[in-house]
Amino acid sequence: MPLTRRSLMEAAAARFGWRRAYDTTTQVETLLTEQTQTAYTEAPDRAALATAKNTHELAVQPGVLDVRGRVLADVLYLEGVLTGARNRGLAPALIERLEDVVDHGHELTVLLADTVRTTAAVHTAGR
Repeated sequence: MPLTRRSLMEAAAARFGWRRAYDTTTQVETLLTEQTQTAYTEAPDRAALATAKNTHELAVQPGVLDVRGRVLADVLYLEGVLTGARNRGLAPALIERLEDVVDHGHELTVLLADTVRTTAAVHTAGR
């Protein structure tokens, strides 16, 4: 099934709170490859826009804040997934990977917050 059609079907399902699970590693690898290709296809346009907009330190701040907010929300969701996996006694290997992702996600939110603080500090110091 083409990515566009699948994306529309998955978007519609997501509106109702439904998510599809992929039960083979081949299906998972195909999906991961498609996600990566889509992201890299869109990256040059996003990079060009970010480059054009980010002309000074404070101009960087809103975008970094937006990313931090999305990452933090996703990490907190994944904490719930981790709690559920632990409570249901799911595979230890899965729990370990979820722990790694949650820890890394929290580290990323700290780095993003530090970056936001730096935008203000550099701006203030430049006065």
